[in-house]
Amino acid sequence: MTPERTIPGYKLLYLLGRGHTALVHLAQDAQGRQVALKIPLQDTLRVQEAAERFGNEVRLTLQFRHPHVVQAYAGTPFGTQAFLALRHYPEGTLYDVLQRRGGQKLPLGEALRILADVASGLTYLHALGAVHQDVKTQNVYMDAGRAALGDLGSTYFTAQGGQSSGSPFYMAPEIYRGESSSPASDVYSLGILTYELLSGQRPYQGDTYEELMGAHLTRFAPPLVHLNPQVPRSLGRLAEQALAKRPQDRPSADTLRRAFLTGLGEPDEDEALLEERSIPSQTPRPVGRHALAARTPLHGEGGSVPDHSRTSEESNSSRWNPFRRRK
Repeated sequence: MTPERTIPGYKLLYLLGRGHTALVHLAQDAQGRQVALKIPLQDTLRVQEAAERFGNEVRLTLQFRHPHVVQAYAGTPFGTQAFLALRHYPEGTLYDVLQRRGGQKLPLGEALRILADVASGLTYLHALGAVHQDVKTQNVYMDAGRAALGDLGSTYFTAQGGQSSGSPFYMAPEIYRGESSSPASDVYSLGILTYELLSGQRPYQGDTYEELMGAHLTRFAPPLVHLNPQVPRSLGRLAEQALAKRPQDRPSADTLRRAFLTGLGEPDEDEALLEERSIPSQTPRPVGRHALAARTPLHGEGGSVPDHSRTSEESNSSRWNPFRRRK
């Protein structure tokens, strides 16, 4: 497939994926490094909200430095030459990994490792005062069994405000109610992911937006240790607390990170915070309405390609605007 345009300084190798808003190519930069090159479609650049969301993703991904947040090498947020060059994650997304295994439950140690990495990335974002808003398998990128949290288009700094958003299978009750996002909302999504990886299924199911809303607002998840007796009881209780209906009743991402590491039998330390300590001296200004929702159907959640690409299949499970009902 021929891209709508190319980016000077990058040699396109082959297409990784095409979504509603961008093409993602495996490319080679001027240093000979292979990168995932995300190029917004012309239609994206012509729609102000979509262009602003892409710009927000570029600026924040370039700003953040953490081993478990997807790494950006270069980018231009706005204009006809807008692009984002990202680290290429050869295993694709966590969704892709699960699909290749036929939906089978991951071994406990492997699942805890991924969850600890995601929790580490969230701990870093929350320490900056930022919320991710879209933690799910399609936005976790994999390389050699290690995970990095990606897709920062809806991320914003709580002190500066932003529009709440999320994906309905992972979305916290307060977001369904039209309230503001917070670190606790991300923790809820992490709790859903914890159930998904450790039990092989999400705790709440539904075929429509309304069914999922009712489940997240009114039902309680079964004890995780009943679904997987291998899970330590203390970790199981913490996962259940992460799904508390009230945000103030949930543990922090860092508390979950520590519990995952304990389950792995590893020291209680965040290598990223110890290694980097790279909290920006100035908080970057968020761009536009960060939570522009992709107007896509609920059914048929699909995988995404490495480094934020959206295949046509995965786009079916892209983020939703919780205030727009689907017919």
